[in-house]
Parts: sequence; C-alpha cells; structure tokens
Amino acid sequence: MDGDSRTGGMVSGTARQSLVQHPMRDLVLREIHARPFQVMTTPRLVLHYAFSTDAVSTGLAREDLFRRCAALGLRAPDEHANQHIVWIGAVRLRWETHSEITTYTWDCPGNDPGNPLTLDDLLGMPFRQPGPLLVALRLDLVKDDAPAEALLHGLDPGSTAVSTMRDGRAIGATDFKLRADGLTRILVVDRGLYPHEVGALVQRLIELETYRTLALLGLPEARRLQPAIARIEMALQDTIQKMSTTPDLNANRMLLGRVTELAAEVEMEVALSSFRFGASRAYDEIVKLRLRSIRESALDGYTRWSSFLERRMAPAMRTCQNVEARQQELSIRIGRAANLLRTRIEVELEQQNRELLSSLNRRARMQFRLQQWVEGLSVAAVSYYVVGLVSYLAAGAESAGWVDRYLVTAIAVPPVVLGIWWFVRRLRARHGGHDDEDESGRH
Repeated sequence: MDGDSRTGGMVSGTARQSLVQHPMRDLVLREIHARPFQVMTTPRLVLHYAFSTDAVSTGLAREDLFRRCAALGLRAPDEHANQHIVWIGAVRLRWETHSEITTYTWDCPGNDPGNPLTLDDLLGMPFRQPGPLLVALRLDLVKDDAPAEALLHGLDPGSTAVSTMRDGRAIGATDFKLRADGLTRILVVDRGLYPHEVGALVQRLIELETYRTLALLGLPEARRLQPAIARIEMALQDTIQKMSTTPDLNANRMLLGRVTELAAEVEMEVALSSFRFGASRAYDEIVKLRLRSIRESALDGYTRWSSFLERRMAPAMRTCQNVEARQQELSIRIGRAANLLRTRIEVELEQQNRELLSSLNRRARMQFRLQQWVEGLSVAAVSYYVVGLVSYLAAGAESAGWVDRYLVTAIAVPPVVLGIWWFVRRLRARHGGHDDEDESGRH
C-alpha cells in the first residue's frame, strides 16, 4: 500500500525534470503573463507615449533603456525582453515593444494638474526618443468628489465623449484632441473601483487610444492611392476600348505592353499598402474589443465613447476597405485584359504561321516542278555530250573503213538517252532514300 502511494502520488521534482519539454512551452506560458494589469490606487497620473519603430530602432531603444537603468542603479531589461517595468523613485515606468511601436508609460502617484511633468523630469535625465512620436496621452485618475463641470474643465464640449464604465463604478471622459502641450487627455473618475480594476481599466483606455491612432494610419495611405487607382482605371478602360478596334498584331503587342505596365504599377502599390491596410483592420478590431471590455453605458447629456469613435472611425475604415477592394478588383481586371490580349496575339500568330506554311508548300511544289524540268534538260545535255563522244569514236572507225559514222551515231542515240535517263532516276531515288533514312533516324 505504501509503495502504491509513493508511485501513484505526487510526481517528484526529479521525475518532473526528466520529462521532455516542448520547445515552445515556456514561450507560450510566458505569453499569457506578458502584459499583466498593474495595481493602481486613486488618485493617479499616467503619461503614455508611443513611438513608431522598426527592428533596428527597437534594439537601440532597448540598449538606451539598459544604459539608463544602469546609470540610475536600477534593474536593467533582458537582452531580448519585449517589456520591462522599473521604479524610478515613486514613478513606475513600463517599457514595451510591439510590432511597429515602442511605448513608455509613466505611472505617478497623486494628481497635480498645475504641475505638469516632462519626460526629462520623470527620467531624471534628458529623454531620447526612439522614433517618430505617434501617441502622447495624459490620463488623470481622480476620486468622485468634485462637480462634473470641474472634472470636465478643459475638454472641448463639441467633441467630448463621456461614458460610465465597469457597470457604473467609473466615468471616463475625453475629447480625443491635442492640447497645447502635445498631449491628448483622458479623465477617469473612480466611483468605487477595486485596485486591480483600476489598473485594468487604465490599461484598456490607453490601448484604445493607441490602437485608435494606429488604425487611422491607413487613411492617409488610402487617400494617397485614390488618384493613382483612378488614373489606372481610366488607362485600363482606354486600353480595352482600343482592343475592340485594333486588329493589327503590332498594335495588340503595344497594348499588351501597356497593360503589363499597369499591372506592374498596381502590384507594386498593393505590395506597399497591403501591410498598412491589414494592420488598420487588425487595430480597428482591437479598438472594438477594448470598447466592449470596458462595459460602458450612456451618461445623460453626453455621447458614448463607442458612438463617437464609430461615427469618426467607421468612414475612415470604410475608405481603406474600399481602396483595398478597388486595388484587388483592378488587379483582376488587368489580368483578364492581359489574358485576352495574349489570346488575340496567339491567334494572329497562328494565322500567320498557317499562311507561312501555305507559302512554303507552294514554293516546294514550284521547286519540285523546276527540278523535274532541270532533270529533263540535264538528261538531254548529258545525252548530247555522250552521243558526241560516240560520234567521235565512229568517225575514227569510219576512217579505218569499219563502220558508217552517221549510222553508228543514229543507232547510239536511243540507248544513250534511255541509259542516262535511267541513271538520273536511279540516282535521284537513291538520294531520296538516304534523306528518308536520315529523317527517320532523327525522329
């Protein structure tokens, strides 16, 4: 019984370590806890900055953070870390890297709007940005002990969106506009949130502002592409009209060259814009998920966040989708036009080849007839020379009194002509037989 309990009970540490681990197991498990919510208390001030970065600038930002932490005597990030949290005095800095941005989030206790903090103040040294600035946000977390007018002071009344969140235990307000200091502002009023709920709500609102900005990056790209797409559509339409009235092979070849140029231009633009449009779709979906996660509801007299963003972002997203769909449709239409032109050119080439073969056949028949005529002349000419030789021989024999020269010459003409004709026919037949054997050998 004791043996069974020892073998069937908890696996020992040695036995557990001997198990072969999946190479991706640690990575998958760490990903679940990659970006945990931070516990926060009210009041609070959060400053969030997002910079556009690539692989190189992200690596430089990581190295810069490593040096700053070392200079301040703080824990430095790992060599390949995608996030790092460090305390600089009473300020918590959260550094993160994403696919195309690097973010810095400072979490400061208390809230003093009259004493705005700068990045240099927060770091204790000059700040070095890793790339172009995309998002700069100030989030104020306050207690529910001030009148609404005072809380919303400084927000644009025409653009302010206010919602109750977390089933009424918080109020969020923003106008999504830049201030004179270059920051957008979000106000969160704590109406009974638990500390872990505060951190979750703050992080989701920060992500909502960040991904809202990233989603809208597809709109300038769509506007840039619209004139080019319209121009290519007109050029394709003109080319298709010319196809219906152009029977000439060279003209069709020129049209095919033009269609190929249009196809190359479209595919180049698709390659340049596909990532941006795909990213905009993904970021727009994240914005919708974050709006659902904050569990907002309407506050009397104000526009909800979701309604405001839907009204402002939906046209931009539809513009991106429309431009992407026009690109795909244009690529298909150009492909069909190119296939049609290639078919017409192939048909015309086949017609030319048939005409060329017919011409070659006529020439072959003419050459055959000419060859027969030349053979007849050659038989006559060779016979003439052979009969001449016979005449010379007969003349010699006649001088000796043996034969009559003219009689021998007349008698020699028929066999000579027949013999030479037979020899030419035999020679031509033998030469033709060798050609047939050569042809069969090549095949």
